[in-house]
Amino acid sequence: MNLDFIKGVVVPIVTVIDEEERIDEAGMRDQVDYVIDGGMHGILAFGSNGEFYQVEEDEMKRGLRIMVDQAAGRVPVYFGIGAINTKKCIRLARMAVDNGAACVSILQPMFLKPTQDELYQHFKAVAEAVPQTPVLLYNNPGRTGYGLTPDLVCRLAHDVENIVGMKDTSGDMTLTQEFIRRNRDVDFKVFGGKDTLLFLSLCAGAVGGVCTAGNFMPELIGDVYRKFVAGDTQGALEAQFKLNPVRLSMDAASFPVAAKDMVALRGRLVGKPYRPNLPTPEGKALSGIRDAMKEAGLIS
Repeated sequence: MNLDFIKGVVVPIVTVIDEEERIDEAGMRDQVDYVIDGGMHGILAFGSNGEFYQVEEDEMKRGLRIMVDQAAGRVPVYFGIGAINTKKCIRLARMAVDNGAACVSILQPMFLKPTQDELYQHFKAVAEAVPQTPVLLYNNPGRTGYGLTPDLVCRLAHDVENIVGMKDTSGDMTLTQEFIRRNRDVDFKVFGGKDTLLFLSLCAGAVGGVCTAGNFMPELIGDVYRKFVAGDTQGALEAQFKLNPVRLSMDAASFPVAAKDMVALRGRLVGKPYRPNLPTPEGKALSGIRDAMKEAGLIS
């Protein structure tokens, strides 16, 4: 199994939709080109900022096919799975592999509070359903209400051959380091999940980051990674400092609306968020985002 591609800045690409909340094929293709031309190293279809929880399975299949076709091998396309039910996760994983996904990422089930053994059996079952495909765990305690533990991740990394890495969005750098330290004997590949912590994640041994910023400022988030791997750690740190005020300005708007707001502010057409979310109205939050983007030189 070739895992060399699992590195760099992977973009949880926004899902471009029309007024009927159908995926806009032309717009989706254009966004794929934008992030690739911006120097990103991979695309994650239907991640958190791709509003996976809003998209029906048939639309996911259509959207994935569009993204894989437009990427045309220039970068790998990962597929995000966030379903609660194990059987549905297996169905989505097989669909993704059948339609060109190079890797699948599995979020811990939302709403439920599974035991460690239940989580182990869940992730193992999904991974074993696509045995020839690399699988990443996705730890996002802020959205699910609980986190993956180092013990659980270590067990999965060592027991299940194709569970080869993870995205950690905990924001806890000690935890991120533990995921890396305890699994380095099996070359477990950890992505940082916080745009503001990409530099620190790389310092800790992460292979890259899954970064929303790639949707609207690929030049800035890419600069952090490129300078770091080139050995220019001070330059990478300065690039991180330039990016952070823009990324932090998003927190004043609601999730996941801010990502599409910021893409739109750069003059790109990606449609509105799925209802019930609405674009951020004029006011303090949007003004703060606009000011931060101007300060960073992203808009005039």
